[in-house]
Amino acid sequence: MTHDTTDSTGVVDSAAVDDRLSADRVVELAERLIGFDTRNPPGDVREIIDYVEAFLADLGFETERVVTDPAKPNVLATLPGAADRTVLYNGHVDTVPFDADAWSRDPLGERDGDRLYGRGATDMKGPLAGMLAAAEALVATDGALPVSVAFAVVSDEETGGDAGVDTVVESGAIDRLAPDACVIGETTCSRGRHSVTVADRGSIWLTLRAEGRAAHGSRPSLGDNAIDRLWEAVSLLRSRLTARDLDLDGSILPIVEESIEYYEPTLGADAARDLFERPTVNLGTIEGGEAINTVPDAATARLDARFTAGVETADVLADIRDCLADFPAVSVADVSWSIGSHEPVDSPLVEAVAATAADVSGERIYRRSATGGGDAKTFRHAGVPTVEFGFGTDTVHAVDEYTTTAALTRNAAVYARLPSALAERFSSSS
Repeated sequence: MTHDTTDSTGVVDSAAVDDRLSADRVVELAERLIGFDTRNPPGDVREIIDYVEAFLADLGFETERVVTDPAKPNVLATLPGAADRTVLYNGHVDTVPFDADAWSRDPLGERDGDRLYGRGATDMKGPLAGMLAAAEALVATDGALPVSVAFAVVSDEETGGDAGVDTVVESGAIDRLAPDACVIGETTCSRGRHSVTVADRGSIWLTLRAEGRAAHGSRPSLGDNAIDRLWEAVSLLRSRLTARDLDLDGSILPIVEESIEYYEPTLGADAARDLFERPTVNLGTIEGGEAINTVPDAATARLDARFTAGVETADVLADIRDCLADFPAVSVADVSWSIGSHEPVDSPLVEAVAATAADVSGERIYRRSATGGGDAKTFRHAGVPTVEFGFGTDTVHAVDEYTTTAALTRNAAVYARLPSALAERFSSSS
């Protein structure tokens, strides 16, 4: 059955867009993207960016490059719509490295039944293919888009490098686009549970240094062991922080509860609750000493503390320094932090993505926090309402990474319906 392409106002009808989506086409686009070797490092993505830019330009999008590193360009593309609102689709084209000898499938793409194997199949060339297929279907209806549609296809996500989203934001390009909503095509589904990621956690990365007094290992009482001093401080710091109940704002509580539900089957109920209701602290490295028979006079530890969005980073850092005040031989040698961010669960963006994904899948869509943070945090701190969403598999970064035809076509359907869904919610909230 073929629908009329537009509604009575001449705006593209979402049902008509569905008619123009083809599973074969989405798979074809995913195969094409996976076929580009974009391992990062080294992260040379010029060929795939050329392809994506030409694809969008052929659809009528106005494109521009935003570049810091010539080997890692980013492409922006825009197509105006009927309403004075813009939805931004974001995806990265780089992948983590792979050892081809360890794979039983071709890491640059191989189909087997309803599976498409290859590095980036689920992270995130598969979802990006869904976005491109959605753009193609929207344009093919020949009607006015409900809202303006924009793309930011970036180069340098997997290493957390500055050449990707950071360059796009710091260049002022995002201010020029002025998106009202952004969806990042990261896979947000795991073990058959589907979700839209609406928050990320804050973090503090600490480097602690302990001073001691050297002595021979046969006479340890003549020295002061820096590793012992450091271990005592780290142990107390971890126990105090992880026992600290977080003061969470009411707007965060629904996200916390759905996050706990989402992670409970994987982590267990208590661990899932602790993950969001208290800080977590991981001791990543500890170094010190020169030989087994010497008392070390210096030691260094690096810790990663995380806490739910909405928690004041300054408050947690103050707790850390109060705790360390009891250890005059231990100092903070270096500290860096990031501030958590979230999108309210009742925002037009979250409602549009969650409802559309539930309609496409026929299953519950959790609105949950990520356990870490990525490009969504950068966009949100730049003032852009942002979520992550994508159907996929549990093979991110794994040997024989794959996605499925069902995941690819579901993504395309959600991304294609999103402009209409957002237009409705923007209209009702204005």
